[in-house]
Amino acid sequence: MTKRDAESSGPRRMKEKTYLKHLRRLQTELCTLQDWVVHSGLRAIVLFEGRDAAGKGGVIKALMERVSPRVFRPVALPAPSSRERTQLYMQRYIDHFPAAGEIVVFDRSWYNRAGVEYVMGYCTKTEYNAFLNDTPPFERFVCRAGIHIIKFWLEVGQNEQHRRFMARIHDPMRQWKLSPMDLQSYARWYEYSRARDRMLEATDIEEAPWHIVPSDDKRRARLNCLAELLHLIPYKKVHKKKVELPKREMKRRYDDEVSIQARRFVPRWF
Repeated sequence: MTKRDAESSGPRRMKEKTYLKHLRRLQTELCTLQDWVVHSGLRAIVLFEGRDAAGKGGVIKALMERVSPRVFRPVALPAPSSRERTQLYMQRYIDHFPAAGEIVVFDRSWYNRAGVEYVMGYCTKTEYNAFLNDTPPFERFVCRAGIHIIKFWLEVGQNEQHRRFMARIHDPMRQWKLSPMDLQSYARWYEYSRARDRMLEATDIEEAPWHIVPSDDKRRARLNCLAELLHLIPYKKVHKKKVELPKREMKRRYDDEVSIQARRFVPRWF
């Protein structure tokens, strides 16, 4: 594909100045949503899925940057322990579900079973089929209990995934992002595509639909996710009292800088 073809196939990549302007506005609105979540006791789950190098981490970073991790609570589970492997499959995820006034943000979720576990042979065909059958009624049950479920799938193209993997290979500060599993996901592109298609067909339900986000342009993908999240969760502005700093108590004042001068300070490296 020539440069001209690439530019004509979609909108041009967003400039950083434009991106930061929109990001600040959306992050300000996320703080308004946060106030409403605490005030109303709203409960929500936001999960991000997609191929390796689709940009999930960048979206979550943009989402979490200006909000409290006690309200927007990030969850990125490691591989299950030997004990967890004997539990109900959903059990370790349910342990992290939100209480009142919380939005839980899953960086990958129970949908691991529909993707990497199935493609890489970490679950049986029976377990995989059971997951596709059981997940819609499970999610309907969660929604009926009053918990919002918002599911994002970040869709990156072959060429862009290749470019991002090559950047990870050649940049020492990005090599930690590259795992043997990533290389397998690159090699098995079409197996993952078929797994994605089956997952969407089985679990795209009215109560908790999938929202697909093209992510070749990372900046647009981040903004689109944040904007759609704000659109999907109903909220209102919470009116708060004006904050004023109290006067410092001076009755028992002393020179509190001299009292620590003999302690061990970090050297001035900069």
